Amino acid sequence: MESPDTLSQRMNKLKSEGYTMDFKLTETHLKTTDDKNSFTGEDFIVDNVYRFEGMSNPSDNSILYAITTTDGVKGTLVDGYGVSGGQVSKKIREKLNLSSNRNS
Repeated sequence: MESPDTLSQRMNKLKSEGYTMDFKLTETHLKTTDDKNSFTGEDFIVDNVYRFEGMSNPSDNSILYAITTTDGVKGTLVDGYGVSGGQVSKKIREKLNLSSNRNS
């Protein structure tokens, strides 16, 4: 089977591996999209980071994070090309900028 090469294919693959929760960023936390749970930088690890580049439009660039929280919740976070400057805390920004976890 071929390795997923689009954002949606990779998201589907991760869902099949148990990454079923959708996360969003706030200034100081990572939250579930239903706003029921939030996590500080100490409350989650980034398992993998996948970078996707648009074919012709730079605004199509995105990064997909595969994340596991300390209480076992697995999910994904989709961001524009990296954590936007100044919109999240330094702790969260550092956590999401783990170059050792990046995959293309």
